Amino acid sequence: MSVHDLPAVNATLNATSGILLLIGYALIRARKIELHRRFMIAAFAASSLFLVCYVVYHAQVGSVRFTRQGLVRPIYFTILITHVTLAAVVLPLAIFTLSRGLAAKYQVHRRVARWTFPIWLYVSVTGVLVYVLLYQPTWLL
Repeated sequence: MSVHDLPAVNATLNATSGILLLIGYALIRARKIELHRRFMIAAFAASSLFLVCYVVYHAQVGSVRFTRQGLVRPIYFTILITHVTLAAVVLPLAIFTLSRGLAAKYQVHRRVARWTFPIWLYVSVTGVLVYVLLYQPTWLL
């Protein structure tokens, strides 16, 4: 595997995190607390691994220019700007939310998780969209 394979790995990790988040949400709604905990820890692990791979990739490659033109350009940059902004917000939120859940401080955990979950899910989904728009052939879209 080369550094140029990392964008696909990153998209996979983002998609995995999003799926794990959705399963974790469904589990807590079903009051399956221990399974919820396991899936949320797995989502955090997938997101953490994504962050490591992302930093390694961009340390080696630098910025990647978006060269496509037309309507897709403002769509891409809108997604990218919101993704990057919320990714910076979700990291401390996810750490705080996870730590409160693991410490059995459920009242605080629930209150913060109501904000963390949708932001984290948005970041995971838009991470995949950024990958598709930036790295996949234009004929796919």
